Amino acid sequence: MVVFPNAKINIGLNITKKGADGFHSISSCFYPVGWSDALEILPADGLSFQSSGIPIPGASTSNLCLRAYGVLAQDHALPPVSIHLLKAIPIGAGLGGGSADGAFTIKALNDLFSIGLSVEQQQHYARQLGSDCAFFIENTPMYCYDRGDQFENISLRLSGQWIVLVNPGLHISTAEAYGGVKPKVPATDLRELLQQPIEQWRDTVVNDFEEGLFVKYPVLDQYKQKLYSLGAQYASMSGSGSALYGIFPQKVELSNNFEGTSVWKGELS
Repeated sequence: MVVFPNAKINIGLNITKKGADGFHSISSCFYPVGWSDALEILPADGLSFQSSGIPIPGASTSNLCLRAYGVLAQDHALPPVSIHLLKAIPIGAGLGGGSADGAFTIKALNDLFSIGLSVEQQQHYARQLGSDCAFFIENTPMYCYDRGDQFENISLRLSGQWIVLVNPGLHISTAEAYGGVKPKVPATDLRELLQQPIEQWRDTVVNDFEEGLFVKYPVLDQYKQKLYSLGAQYASMSGSGSALYGIFPQKVELSNNFEGTSVWKGELS
């Protein structure tokens, strides 16, 4: 079985509070985009994992695909499989690629071996892997809150719009990103702001990580402004960075505007 785990962007991201356990609560809209990995899972004589494409740091035994197999195997008699991941989504860029890989492994195993898990049950397993993994089970635009693992349906649809994603290749740790943020509840609920025309988002829909990180890494703000200069209706950093995106009303020609970066563009659905 071959599946294609896709990235997501954050449209707005508010850090609303920090709990006694050290975890932060957020509110954000997660929106799937087409930049994808390729994941092949096949029955095998023994459990194995291999990857190609972008090198994945850390031991392969800690990869989210294997961890996803492990959490399912605790409750279900899974046969051994061979897993091969072709990694294309930039790592540590705020695009959720690793989370998608884990969630898509759960979905693929559920289908491959006819386990019969409901969406809610698959989300339960995905939440054991990481905060935003559960989003990729349904993989549709959602308003997300708490740790990013609780969802509400949102009517936002950007079908026909085009997106340009720019990955500068800067590694920003989660601790570094949160270190520049003071949690606060926004004056206006994000869901209300996203009901406005997209052209108005520039002044109202914010990613709280940008303020601190743009001071430390001015190139991020430079890329954001370049996206606006190319005609983006809205531009933002995704997650805790360092990828940025612009949403355009039509396909855009980039020429050499983002030399030295990884760029992906495509139509939103």
